[in-house]
Amino acid sequence: MQLGMVGLGRMGANMVRRLMKAGHGCVVYDADPEAVRRLSDEGATGSTSLPDLAAKLALPRAVWVMVPAGEATEQTVTALAKLLSPGDILVDGGNSHYKDDVRRAAALAGKEIFYCDAGTSGGVWGIDRGYCLMIGGPKEAVARLDPVFRTLAPGRGEIPRTPGRKGGQGAAEEGYLHCGPPGAGHFVKMVHNGIEYGLMQAYAEGFDILRNAGSGEIPPEHRYDLDLREIAEVWRRGSVVGSWLLDLAAMALQEDPGLSGYTGFVRDSGEGRWTVQAAVEESVPADCITAALYARFRSREEHTFAEKVLSAMRYKFGGHLERPAGG
Repeated sequence: MQLGMVGLGRMGANMVRRLMKAGHGCVVYDADPEAVRRLSDEGATGSTSLPDLAAKLALPRAVWVMVPAGEATEQTVTALAKLLSPGDILVDGGNSHYKDDVRRAAALAGKEIFYCDAGTSGGVWGIDRGYCLMIGGPKEAVARLDPVFRTLAPGRGEIPRTPGRKGGQGAAEEGYLHCGPPGAGHFVKMVHNGIEYGLMQAYAEGFDILRNAGSGEIPPEHRYDLDLREIAEVWRRGSVVGSWLLDLAAMALQEDPGLSGYTGFVRDSGEGRWTVQAAVEESVPADCITAALYARFRSREEHTFAEKVLSAMRYKFGGHLERPAGG
C-alpha cells in the first residue's frame, strides 16, 4: 500500500523504514530537506512540500502526520485539508488531544475526507519491536488502512494468548486496535500514558528507597548496601513487577549505576495532564496518576515556595531547624 508520511523525526522516519521493509511504498516530507534525503536514499519517494507530496500520491490518498502535537499538527492538518480530495484519508499519529481530533474530524467530514487518529506507542524501539496502535476513526477508513496498521504493529510474537480468549476476536492480539470513532484512539493512548506516569513513578520511588537503605538516619543494624543493578535484574526474572519499563531501568542502571548522566528534570508530554483532566470531568478518582504528574512538576524545581512554607511552619510550631543541603 502507498502512504504519505509527514514528519520524519525518530518515530516517523523509523515507521517509514518498517513500512518499506514490508514492501509498502512511502512518499515522505519533512521541513528538514536532509531528513527527506536520507529516506529517499533508502527507497522512499521524497517530496519538497505538502503540495508536492499530495501530487505524488495515487488516489485515493492516505497521509499520516507525525509532527509534534499542538500548533504544528494544527497547521499541517489545515494545509493538507486544502490539498486532499473526497475519499482521501488523513491520520494524525502524534499525541494530540482527543477533543481536537473530534473537531478536526467534523471539519474534514464536510469535505468528505476521512480523519483517523492513531495513538502510537513504541518510541525509538518501534522499528524492531513494532508499534502498539490505538486507532480512532470511521470503520471504512480504518479497514482500508489495515495493511499499514498490521505492518507497523508488533504482531502476536511469543506472547501467549490470554486464558479464556478465543481466536478471531479482533486485531488486539496483533498489537493494534480500532477503539472507536474519531478521538477514541488518542483518548485510549492518553490514558495509556497516564498509567505510564504512575508506573514509572512507582519504580522511581522504589529504587530511591532501595538506594537510601544505607542512610545515616537509619540505625546501623537496619542499614543495607544494595546493588540496584542486580535487584533490577532479578526483578526482571519472574517477578510480578516485571515489565518493559523495568527492562529499560535495568539497562540504564547497568550503564551507569549512579545515573550521574541524568539531572532528574522530568518533562511531561501533556497526556498526563489530559488524563487527570478527564478523570476530573468523569468524577473518577485518579490518585496515583495525579501524584505522578505532580512529581514531574516537582522535579523541575530545586526548592519550591511551598517547601519554604513547610519549613517555616515546622520551625514555628516545633522549632525544627532546616537540615543543611547535603546534610
